[in-house]
Amino acid sequence: MISKIENIIKKIVGEDKRFIVSVSEKPEFGHYSSNVGFMVNKDPVALAGKIKSAGGDFFDKVEARGRFINFWLSHNSLVESVAESLKFKKLKDKSEKINLEFVSANPTGPLTMANGRGGFLGDAFANVLEAAGHKVTREYYINDAGNQVRLLGESVLAVLGKIESKEEHYKGEYVKDLAESLKSKVQSPKSKIEEIGQMAAAILLKEIQKSLKGAGIDFDVWFSEQKNLRGNGEIKKTLELLKQKGLVEKKEGAVWLKTSDIADDKDRVLVKSDGNPTYFLADTAYHYDKLVKRKFDKAIDIWGADHHGYVARLKSGVKALGIDPNRLKILLTQLVRLTENGREIRMSKRTGEFITMDELISEVGKDAARFFFLMHAPETHMDFDLALAKEKSNKNPVYYAQYAYVRCGSILAKSKVKKIKANWDLLKSKSELQLMCELVKLPDLIWQTAQDCQVSRLARYVLEIAHAFHNFYEKERVITDDKELMSARLALVAAAREILGKALDLLGLSKPKKM
Repeated sequence: MISKIENIIKKIVGEDKRFIVSVSEKPEFGHYSSNVGFMVNKDPVALAGKIKSAGGDFFDKVEARGRFINFWLSHNSLVESVAESLKFKKLKDKSEKINLEFVSANPTGPLTMANGRGGFLGDAFANVLEAAGHKVTREYYINDAGNQVRLLGESVLAVLGKIESKEEHYKGEYVKDLAESLKSKVQSPKSKIEEIGQMAAAILLKEIQKSLKGAGIDFDVWFSEQKNLRGNGEIKKTLELLKQKGLVEKKEGAVWLKTSDIADDKDRVLVKSDGNPTYFLADTAYHYDKLVKRKFDKAIDIWGADHHGYVARLKSGVKALGIDPNRLKILLTQLVRLTENGREIRMSKRTGEFITMDELISEVGKDAARFFFLMHAPETHMDFDLALAKEKSNKNPVYYAQYAYVRCGSILAKSKVKKIKANWDLLKSKSELQLMCELVKLPDLIWQTAQDCQVSRLARYVLEIAHAFHNFYEKERVITDDKELMSARLALVAAAREILGKALDLLGLSKPKKM
């Protein structure tokens, strides 16, 4: 639909003009809106009139609001667009090979509730990218080397009384469980700390994989720093490549990358004075592997809020390797608070320190956990309302959306009509038209979301379809003695069920048959 509107506008303003057409956020701004009025030196009212004339019967109304131009589709356009929305499987956009890396929590503890936010976002965004026609590889980076693994090994040995406990050691019941599992492996106080850390990390990784599977989050690639970067010398090769480019210098006993000359605010350490590579060097080598060795067109990383200061650094590292930094996109997820009745709560029984993703899903269910995270843009702080997530009523947004899907199926089953022949011209009431207006948006929303990564838009869309359908159901009798009208409304119900189902699939939500 967006491309059709763009083509009509170009007839008036010319092919060379740059402007945006998007789905309107509010009904008073039409079905679609454009900033074209800002891009051309024309009177907005006159421009709206010319576009309306050029579109013929495609538009019911075109109106200027300030310099924005808003568009209302005609009845025929709505009918045609509903049919197109039902037919689409994948959008025919420029296909790219995309590496989407998300979660990637260190294997030093259970997955937390915050990891769930990035996990559900990455999983749903991968679905959207695939629906837009891209080839997506879902990847988990296993940070199983370096200081945090050594610290995990120390933490296990400290619990077993083999070494002195330190404040920086990992704490909690899960560390005691690890120590119990590994105590037969610890022969003496001289046991290699790194080996114990690696064994503990392997155990925790299996638990992480189990948790992700239980959350409905799958990965195509599990990329190990220890095996895939350190074990085959990729970190050293990357360092040598940077040296060849003349971007490396030694100072203060360490090896530095001159990132201040690239895209960062200061130089960054590649190899510490003790000879160990930094995480920065490992991450730079990792993205060289993605964008050069494995030839992905684009790499998208989803990180936690604590990595905010790391974005410019990594982009500098990528640019230093001769890679266009625009091929790397980094999304940051902000912090989450669990609340109930307006108060922050803790419910971890195992650790007393953090809420695990498993605990959250066990408490509210997989669909509620997923949808509540996806409703919020990742860059915003959010409160997760535990009581609302557990409620089995229309107050709960995921229940409200899924109930609309169930109600559609129930109406179709009750009608006992097997072949629906619809005269869409009969559907002209306000509630019918509003529902049709929502149904035509899905392809455009997929395209927009694939461009700007705002998956929360699709979560809102699911609620908008549900609201439009529930309103239609309350206003119009579907099963009626007027067979022709009934058939038209059944066709609308069937379309709503199909398109709502596709939207639920994109978000990774279940489609229940009854509730």
